[in-house]
Amino acid sequence: MGKFINPFTDFGFKHIFGREMNKDILIEFLNDLLEGEHTIKDLRIMNNERLAETEQGRKVIFDIHCETDKGERIIIEMQNREQPHFKDRALYYLSHSVVEQGIKGTWDYELAAVYGVFFLNFTLDEENGSDKNGKEGKFRRDIILADRENGQVFNPKFRQIYIELPRFSKEEEECETDFERWIYLLKHMDTLERMPFKAKKAVFDKLLEVADVANLSKEERIQYDEALKRYRDYKNTIDYAEEKGILKGKESTARNMKAEGIAPLIIQKCTGLSLEDIEKL
Repeated sequence: MGKFINPFTDFGFKHIFGREMNKDILIEFLNDLLEGEHTIKDLRIMNNERLAETEQGRKVIFDIHCETDKGERIIIEMQNREQPHFKDRALYYLSHSVVEQGIKGTWDYELAAVYGVFFLNFTLDEENGSDKNGKEGKFRRDIILADRENGQVFNPKFRQIYIELPRFSKEEEECETDFERWIYLLKHMDTLERMPFKAKKAVFDKLLEVADVANLSKEERIQYDEALKRYRDYKNTIDYAEEKGILKGKESTARNMKAEGIAPLIIQKCTGLSLEDIEKL
């Protein structure tokens, strides 16, 4: 087990960002995320507050749900699993946070801004792939309501920020901004032996204390161990499925090459399969 909590687990993510006692960590992260736009001085974490059911009877449950000192609603989620229609799901969740602001009776429809911050432990789609020069797709995408022709913001009160962690490839010494340092830490935290960047920002020293497995209480350690087991079981299942899919693809390619009369040695070189396995196909 690593020295620091794995933030991709449900327990780990909420332990770091979703507790009132450590809300300064969340505030610092959000301010670095939104640097140059505005500054959050305080916020209220609303995770334990029950959200109303939708008209369809669905419960909408967020990983972290908070309200800033200016009344803005911020929803933060860590998503490990690829899901069909994930963009639609994110839109549905944020829309629910908009709709629930409605007031019965006389109301002028003024709304608080709603932000969705989605950490994705997978790549979202091929449209964000490498360009013709081989440059990797963006690891952060900001989605806003804007004029299609000139890009001018039409309404600043609805925004989605997607952070695709697999696309972030910078090493420790290559991180230039505090936001990039946050992403580096979150991506590599469970494999680190020390917490880098402490000298850069005081909050990273606080993060070291909060994320250190040795500082968990007995009850927290039990919860973390259970969450970590679920995460590892899921990852092992996905890795096995991917390996099996790759093998099937190689076998299909080899089978087609054999049908075309291509020599086994060439098939072996192209697919990596052994001559014995190729012979069995």
